[in-house]
Amino acid sequence: MAANIHIKTISELCRAMQQPSPGHPLVSVIDFTKVSEHFESGTRISTDFYSVMFKNYCTNKIKYGREKYDFEEGNLICIAPKQVVVFDEEVEPRSDRIGMGLFFHPDLIRGSALAAKMKEYTFFSYQTSEALHLSEKEKQTLLDCIGKIQSELLENIDQHSQTLIISNIELFLNYCTRYYGRQFITRKHINNDVVTTIESLLLAHFNADVIQALPSVKSLAEKVHLSPSYLSDLLKKETGMNAQDHIHYYLINEAKSRLIGTRQSVSEIAFSLGFEYPQYFSKLFKRKTGKTPVEYRNLN
Repeated sequence: MAANIHIKTISELCRAMQQPSPGHPLVSVIDFTKVSEHFESGTRISTDFYSVMFKNYCTNKIKYGREKYDFEEGNLICIAPKQVVVFDEEVEPRSDRIGMGLFFHPDLIRGSALAAKMKEYTFFSYQTSEALHLSEKEKQTLLDCIGKIQSELLENIDQHSQTLIISNIELFLNYCTRYYGRQFITRKHINNDVVTTIESLLLAHFNADVIQALPSVKSLAEKVHLSPSYLSDLLKKETGMNAQDHIHYYLINEAKSRLIGTRQSVSEIAFSLGFEYPQYFSKLFKRKTGKTPVEYRNLN
């Protein structure tokens, strides 16, 4: 029976990979080419820390999100604490292996500017099928950042160590943000198809005779086989509005049409659009238009 493994600390991770104890208890860089990583098919692993992994080979294929992922293309994935990776079938490793992992616990950055910024790095919630595809130059830049972190970890820890390590982690993540921005641009033709599909789905939803419930970002993402975070970032890059903004845009347009074109009460319109509580509809309408539904109806 396949195991469920939860790794709480960086030290536990190093022991699991038969590596020396980390020089710092809250952060470690691991060279994957020097460790055995084979896991029984079906093994599920989660951790209490952030994981950033770059490899051009694999000993197991993995599932993360709902997709299978193969490291053979040399991509980078970022995994947040508590998220589950499932190791799938075993594969033969290649000979020209490159692989590095950066692992850091939230306690490392707690109270720092980076801790407050982590929510901006939405790629920690992407599926592996939305991994970062790196050019050779980009790959080298990220490996240089990891090298600086690794060098700092080999020094004697002093009052500057944590600040320098955190600064280099932030630099690494900022480069990831830049490279994902580039990837959205280079995949523009694919992204345009996603934008068109999302807009068609929302138009059809709010034009339906009966609306059972409001669409969610998660439900939209599932229909285009993307993670909610990736979909929102893609839409923001292409249109200036994230996924929730798109839902609200089509919702408010339909609400305006019903306020002007029907005699339904505000409560009836709210219920017909999928709101459970009319006051939530009125609050959202005013936030988006600057007017209450009644004020908007009276002006038109």
